[in-house]
Amino acid sequence: MKNTTIAVCGIDTGVGKSVATGLLAGFLLESNHSVITQKPVQTGCSGRAEDLLLHRKLMGTPWNEFDDQGLTCSYCLPYPASPHLAARLDGKTIEPSVISRASESLAAAHEFLLVEGAGGLLVPLTDKLLLLDYLQQCGYPVILVTSPRLGSINHTLLALEAIRSRNIQLLGLVYNLHGDNPVEIVRDSLQIFKRALAAYGFAERVLLLPDYTESQSVNWQPLLDGLQG
Repeated sequence: MKNTTIAVCGIDTGVGKSVATGLLAGFLLESNHSVITQKPVQTGCSGRAEDLLLHRKLMGTPWNEFDDQGLTCSYCLPYPASPHLAARLDGKTIEPSVISRASESLAAAHEFLLVEGAGGLLVPLTDKLLLLDYLQQCGYPVILVTSPRLGSINHTLLALEAIRSRNIQLLGLVYNLHGDNPVEIVRDSLQIFKRALAAYGFAERVLLLPDYTESQSVNWQPLLDGLQG
């Protein structure tokens, strides 16, 4: 499969998007595909984007020429806030066209481009453009990262509703089990997520992601199979 771009998004900030992106990229590399990751906007950032550094660590690859050229992170913003505010406080405006051109260059040089979102799906990139608006315009299929932590049921169902309302292709859910979560909640939330996927008309593809230090052997292929759908 050539020149495939996938957006890896989350139900909220701190839910494990970077870990999922890095591990999926590593899986693709091990499957003999060329792959690059992109974090178009990183806030709370000084120097190299920390999410990209984590991607490279999990991929087992060094910082590369595309990273040095700034293509993998178009906006590295120092203030830890929503992208639109972090950019404003830095005297900048996020230009979607800048991100798109970088993505096109990265995708042209690799079989797979994984684009990690910032925060949740409805985070504002600008005063007039939400992340989900941008993804819809680009036509990227989405992998959604969720978890069993408190509040995740609400956030996940809202995210699924938003994805369905935009007619965006959902490849599946990554259920991030990192952390000390009661087994009753883990099991119950999983069943709710599966029922919700069916109710919203999505394939019931859920990848269980254990603590990333133990998850190098996770098989991501079922989510990737959704690209054929």
